Amino acid sequence: MLNKILKILNAVSQVILIITAVISLFTAYIVFAPDELPKPFRLSYVYDLSAVTPVTVADEHPVAEAVAEATAEPVYQPGEGIMLNMSTKIINLVEPGGHKYIRLTIVVEIAPDNPEYESLPEEEKTVYITEFEDKLNSRLPIMDDTVITLLSTKTYEDLYTAEGKETLRLEIMDILSQKLPDLHIISIYFTEFVVQ
Repeated sequence: MLNKILKILNAVSQVILIITAVISLFTAYIVFAPDELPKPFRLSYVYDLSAVTPVTVADEHPVAEAVAEATAEPVYQPGEGIMLNMSTKIINLVEPGGHKYIRLTIVVEIAPDNPEYESLPEEEKTVYITEFEDKLNSRLPIMDDTVITLLSTKTYEDLYTAEGKETLRLEIMDILSQKLPDLHIISIYFTEFVVQ
């Protein structure tokens, strides 16, 4: 009788151990696996920064504070950057028979690379914008090629929903940031988006 109870307890403890191991592996996969892999859900973190009072070395040393202010780059919000209108693209989607395509026009918003841009006099600001736009236009072939290559890997199902469009926007931002690391891309705007 005691032998049977011990066997049952042993079996129950092994089942609990297996369940715990599976849950631990599942948790580790969710937390540590790259987001490109399929997951049943994704973690997102929200921090309440209002309760935190940052303490820095600059609070104690005026010289460090001046250096921090001099080297701090301005943070541009969407709508504050310089807009680059890319040409309209018509690209075949990955579909059997190749009968589906996308017609897309993209505007890329890029932060100025001069930290003193906002404080420039109007005349100098106009000259700077012209020079910066020339720099961006010289990079346009790289940007066009990158976007065309990305779009040619997409299917109709990837793009026709609002989530698909937002995913595409983030992918374009990411891949352009990788190809052109010296440019700070603020946002991507679709001014035309037709999938047929």
